[in-house]
Amino acid sequence: MKLKKLAGLIALLCMSPAWAIEPFTVKDIRVEGIQRTEAGTVFSYLPVKVGDTMDDRQAAAAIRSLYATGFFKDVRLEVEQGVLIVLVRERPSIASIELNGIKDFPKDQLKSNMKSAGLAEARIFDKGALDKATQDLKRQYVARGKYGVSVTATVTELERNRVAVVFDVVEGEVSKIKQINLVGNQAYAEGELLDLMKLSTPDWMSWFSKNDQYSKQKLSADMEALRSFYMDSGYLEFNIDSTQVSITPDKKDIYITINFTEGAKYTVSKVAVVGNTLVPKEEIEQLIKVKAGDTFSRSELTDTSKKVSERLGQDGYAFANVNAVPEIDKVKHEVAFNFMVDPGLRVYIRRINIAGNDKTRDEVIRREFRQVEGAWFDVDKIKKSKQRVDKLDFFEEVNVETQPVQGTADQMDVNIAVAEKSTGNISAGAGFSQGDGLSLTGSVSQNNLFGSGNHAAVQLNTSKINQVYSFSYTNPYFTDEGVSRGFDVYKRNTDSTSTTVSQYGSHTLGGGVRFGVPIAEDEAISYGLSGENTQLILAANSPARLTQYVNTFGANNTNLVGTVGWSKDSRDSAIYTTEGLVQRAFLEVALPVFDMRYYKFNFQQQWFHPLASDITLLLNGEAGFGRGYGGKQLPFFKNFYGGGTGSVRGFESNSL
Repeated sequence: MKLKKLAGLIALLCMSPAWAIEPFTVKDIRVEGIQRTEAGTVFSYLPVKVGDTMDDRQAAAAIRSLYATGFFKDVRLEVEQGVLIVLVRERPSIASIELNGIKDFPKDQLKSNMKSAGLAEARIFDKGALDKATQDLKRQYVARGKYGVSVTATVTELERNRVAVVFDVVEGEVSKIKQINLVGNQAYAEGELLDLMKLSTPDWMSWFSKNDQYSKQKLSADMEALRSFYMDSGYLEFNIDSTQVSITPDKKDIYITINFTEGAKYTVSKVAVVGNTLVPKEEIEQLIKVKAGDTFSRSELTDTSKKVSERLGQDGYAFANVNAVPEIDKVKHEVAFNFMVDPGLRVYIRRINIAGNDKTRDEVIRREFRQVEGAWFDVDKIKKSKQRVDKLDFFEEVNVETQPVQGTADQMDVNIAVAEKSTGNISAGAGFSQGDGLSLTGSVSQNNLFGSGNHAAVQLNTSKINQVYSFSYTNPYFTDEGVSRGFDVYKRNTDSTSTTVSQYGSHTLGGGVRFGVPIAEDEAISYGLSGENTQLILAANSPARLTQYVNTFGANNTNLVGTVGWSKDSRDSAIYTTEGLVQRAFLEVALPVFDMRYYKFNFQQQWFHPLASDITLLLNGEAGFGRGYGGKQLPFFKNFYGGGTGSVRGFESNSL
């Protein structure tokens, strides 16, 4: 048989009778032109094998299949005396990728992004992947407000069928918003509306807030802020007609124009509840914030629908649907609302699934859940369960989701996924000073001991002036009802005779037990009893008030201390707190059993309040007082001290 050539891909797709071949039996297959690709790889993509009959259809399929691998830029088939010859030209491989002129991004990060787009060293070069990588690189700069960025990709052929890819980048400057025009406002001044928007023209804080840098996402958020403002102010028919964003030829200044129609201001004429509410209608009506005569507010409608749905959710109706259906009177500019209530089926919880707790035991999480398996779904209990798990402070993230059980209409599973975080802390240090000499400090604490939820801590300080050895252990669930029990043992030695602050020394040994009892969901009381012995050592130059105390009450004092405390924690989250209160009150009384007679009272309050979606205000206050009773003084070593972080900044700890 004479040599026959089969057309390439284009010819085969547009085949004419002139290119037709007579079917023949393949005696052998030979591959020519490969450099990196194995012959076996080519054979695996061919639709025929030795001994098969080959025709036009199979030839076209073979070429298409080989092209689809992306390995080759040219594929031809030839036949010589029954031998199928596959002639290929491989695409070049990428020898190197070079990035020039880039300052805003780490080059390793950009190369990683390019690899995801199919462009990487040692890979087959693909012009489509190069174009995609170029556009992706431009988009990253545009996202940072650099609309004048220039990216030029150069491909240089090298020996051994390789190429070098070079990206030359001119980053340019950040484009600034020059002007924002609002067209259509009549009820409100333009300045008042612009204050609602995050985008703005440059001001003295733009270097920090970046509010003068345009992005499509920011503009969308600002338009929604305008819409919400008008819809909450009675403008039911408010509509944003169009937006135009233009940039100057030098790509430095951006102009934004927002066209909108305010419409008329509407008031609420009537509110009614219809449908099967299942709970007393009067109770539902108390949840409705929208009243007849009020100015229309979309947020109040949404809030009302949410509250009614949550109320039904407390009784197990997880799929309750509450829609506010409007009846608009465009002549009187009034709107009436019918809250359509569809409770759906009552749902109970089949199973609570926990995932992600590699260290923490399941029972530690389950005992914080207020929603239980086999009970009716309760949206409030699920929210409270999430908050309680969150307040354990064992996890970086806590996610709780409900999932309908397939094949049923009245069952749900609760899935809780947690991300463990380090709950242990180890610190160690050594120091030397003329006053303290050589000092060693160390502490070990674990808030989730062996995943049990128990707390343990050991502290060591061996400085010349202050020596502390202490151990504490707490079981937060000593009983199944949530009563906690803890133990404390400590030894403290103080020798300040070499200082100018206070000339005395003391040796204190003590220990005690404490209990905590929950009295409400967010409240607990605590009580404890501890014994303490303190030996005082005076120097020749000790202050007169210290000498007088020792002469009056002795240098050896034994003390039995009773404590009572109360705490309340209504924070919405311990990880990402946005609102709530933390209150603590603590009374310490030296019981009239041994040498001392005194009492001390402390109160602390922390108030969290959201100022914005990502800003929370924290106010912290603390007060305390103490005095002696039964003819005895408050021991000087029981005085209140301040100073340091969290107390009085600018002063050393306990220096006040």
